[in-house]
Amino acid sequence: MLIILKFKLVQTSKNVSNKSKKLMTFNMDELEHKYEVVIEETEKRQKLPDKVKAELKESGMMDDKGKLKLKGVSPKMLKKMKQEFVNCPVFKEEIQFIQCFVCPNFQSRVTGKVLCKGDPIK
Repeated sequence: MLIILKFKLVQTSKNVSNKSKKLMTFNMDELEHKYEVVIEETEKRQKLPDKVKAELKESGMMDDKGKLKLKGVSPKMLKKMKQEFVNCPVFKEEIQFIQCFVCPNFQSRVTGKVLCKGDPIK
């Protein structure tokens, strides 16, 4: 099911009156996904499995000291992500959200949900 979302962007400048604002409309197709997984929070910190840490280090997303370096993710958001988990439909278990975020099946995070492709992982 594809839903077309319409976004309106209003361009303004200091010297332009309300009558001459330009209104532009963009169409954007929804990402194709198999699952919508709810993101849940926990108070305690979760620990990433050693296998996941090794994969993150190989891909350059974690340094040698074990600090995550995810592009486009602020330290404040990273701290929040460390306290979140999802009930993964691919692995059929609860996993930390960071593991879900770096998964090839991850499509997008939208208002407390993850859009997941659902493809099997080797």
